Amino acid sequence: MKTKKQIYSKITLLLSLLLVVTTGCERALSEDVVLATYSPSPDVYIDGFSSGLEYYPYLNSKYEAFSVDIEEKYKGSSSMRFDVPVEGDPAGGYAGAIFRDDNGGRNLTEYNALTFWAKATQSAKINDIGFGQDFGENKFEVSKRGLQLTTNWVKYVIPIPDASRLVQEKGMLWYAEGPENGEGYSFWIDEVKFEKLGTISDIEALILEGDDKVITSFNGVQTTIDGVSATFNFTDQISQTISISPAYLNFSSSNTSVATVDEFGVVTTLNAGTAVITATFNGQQVAGSLTINSLGAFSHAPIPTQDPANVISLFSDAYTNVPVNYYNGYWAPWQTTLSDDFTVDGDNILQYTIFNFVGVEFSSPTVDATSMSHFHLDAYIPGPIAPGRQLRVLLVDFGADGAYGGGDDTRHSTTFTAPTLVSQNWISIDLPFSSLTGLGSRSNMAQLILEGGDGSKIFIDNLYFYN
Repeated sequence: MKTKKQIYSKITLLLSLLLVVTTGCERALSEDVVLATYSPSPDVYIDGFSSGLEYYPYLNSKYEAFSVDIEEKYKGSSSMRFDVPVEGDPAGGYAGAIFRDDNGGRNLTEYNALTFWAKATQSAKINDIGFGQDFGENKFEVSKRGLQLTTNWVKYVIPIPDASRLVQEKGMLWYAEGPENGEGYSFWIDEVKFEKLGTISDIEALILEGDDKVITSFNGVQTTIDGVSATFNFTDQISQTISISPAYLNFSSSNTSVATVDEFGVVTTLNAGTAVITATFNGQQVAGSLTINSLGAFSHAPIPTQDPANVISLFSDAYTNVPVNYYNGYWAPWQTTLSDDFTVDGDNILQYTIFNFVGVEFSSPTVDATSMSHFHLDAYIPGPIAPGRQLRVLLVDFGADGAYGGGDDTRHSTTFTAPTLVSQNWISIDLPFSSLTGLGSRSNMAQLILEGGDGSKIFIDNLYFYN
């Protein structure tokens, strides 16, 4: 499978799980039995864990970040303490975990908010905190991002978008927080519970961050609606926006013969044509939409035939790929290229939109391609080829020090124009290293750069070195 890594300025959550959660078969229960079976207990942490509550740290987090503190508390005899590590702590790069109800879940339909008191040793912002993560479907996940902490105890309220859906919720609380400016600190949370408050009203929800997005698609492509949030008003005229799971919304398609959408906001393209995906939240229309312009059946790139023993692959379903830092580094301020990758019939494709240039980096570790004779890529330009259109392929070696800069980096650029460049057909490019003068030893290959786009789209597949 291809590995698609992106660079983010914040912690990326749930890259992998600490536990392998195995679920057994359960008898189908009627709705009445479900409502009667699961506990309506609102308490999460009141001077100790509530019944069934368990603590599960995320993989690569600092497992010892959590403890029970009997000295510092808002009320009662104890609180939950979280020690965020310093940057580079070998025991874990951040603090993060879920608190799950292992009694099977709870019926939270009578509440409208998760509330708790918190304070910290310094002013800080928790990256993400909320409920609804259970190491399963995380179907009704809610996240408050950038929760501001102070050095005094403050009560925090995270609204439940639609409590009628939480008839069996296991995810009572989750959080993830990294160092502040590279430094660690501690924070405490106390009196964690679900409540029915009369001070909350919802005012709007968004999909795709409120944008009306238009994409080109093909039969079999699945696209997930993201950028989902809801904003709530409080009686003190303070509003709060939270990130929510698409499962809190009701989705619809204007043309189900072209594209359908499921309860998780996953859109499946079926046939050529146009369909508009919209949503409602608590009976109100949601801002934002997704227009699917399907071109019908997708033309796949030629299947590679090189012997895997003679291949070093960066991106291909035909081979095992080496580690890649990113397929789009977004090198500001000059780059306009965005990524909108897709999978069709199990075939993963890199799609670059608003394409002017893009960098693919594989420097951790670099690639020793001294035994390889060629570099290969497949490109597809769905739009027309304008006169003078070029596609430049640059390969970069970081030199003996294996790092960018340092005076020993080498590169070679090869430029392609018509008639090599064609529209709506895969273009297979094979670059022989024997003709790439000035590239150097190729023992620390680290970057592929594609240039010459005119702001349109390009699909890329099968990036690999071979002999």
